[in-house]
Amino acid sequence: IAVHSMKDVPMEFPPRLELAAICQRESPFDAFISNQYSDLMALPQGAIVGTASLRRQCQSAALRPDLEIKTLRGNVNTRLAKLDRGEYDAIVLAESGMRRLGFDQRVRSVLSNECLPAVGQGALGIECRTDDSDIKALIAPLIDEDSSLCVRAERAMNHRLHGGCQVPIAGFAQRSGEQLVLRGLVGAIDGTQILRAEATGSIDNPEALGRKVAEQLLEQGADKLLAILHE
Repeated sequence: IAVHSMKDVPMEFPPRLELAAICQRESPFDAFISNQYSDLMALPQGAIVGTASLRRQCQSAALRPDLEIKTLRGNVNTRLAKLDRGEYDAIVLAESGMRRLGFDQRVRSVLSNECLPAVGQGALGIECRTDDSDIKALIAPLIDEDSSLCVRAERAMNHRLHGGCQVPIAGFAQRSGEQLVLRGLVGAIDGTQILRAEATGSIDNPEALGRKVAEQLLEQGADKLLAILHE
C-alpha cells in the first residue's frame, strides 16, 4: 500500500492500482504562522509572506495586495527555520500538517475564512493493488464516508478544470444531511481576479456536483485564467 496526502493525488492511477480508502479528514484549512503577528490582516504594509502554493498566493494577494509574497520551499522544519531567521514575516502552511508534526503551538491563526482550501487538503488516501482483496478488507475500516464524499466532489471539480496540486484552484465540500455543498475558486496568481462558484447536490453523486461547480467556473472564464499558467 501507499499512503498519500489527497491534495497531491492525481485523478488517474497506473494500471492495476487504485485509491482504496479516504480516511477521516483532519483540518482542511491553511495555518498562518508568524513570530510577531497574529493573523494575515495584522501584517504591516509590505510584509513578506512565504508560500509555495499558487492557490494561497492568489487568495492572500486578493486580500492584501500590499504584501510581498515570496516563494517558500523545503520541508516543514526548513520552512520554519527560514521564518525564524527573519527571511519572512509570516508563512502559510497546511494546518493538518502542522498539527500532525506536533507544531500546534506555532499556529497563530487558521485561515478558515480568508482562504478556500486545496482540493483534498487535510485528508489521507490509501492506494493499493486493484486485485488485492485481502488488503482492501484490512483497510476498509479506515474509510470515512463523509470525508470520501466531500473529497470525491472536490476532485471531480479539479479534474474537469484540468487542474493539479500546483495551480490556483481551491475547492471545499461539506456534508449537510443528504446533501453536499461545494465551493470552488479559480484565481489569477496576482490576486487581481478571483472566480467563485457554489452548488448543492445529493450525496448519491458527488462527482456530478464537482462537475457542476467546475462548469460554473468555466462559464466565468476559469479556463482562460488557467491557460495563462502554460504560456
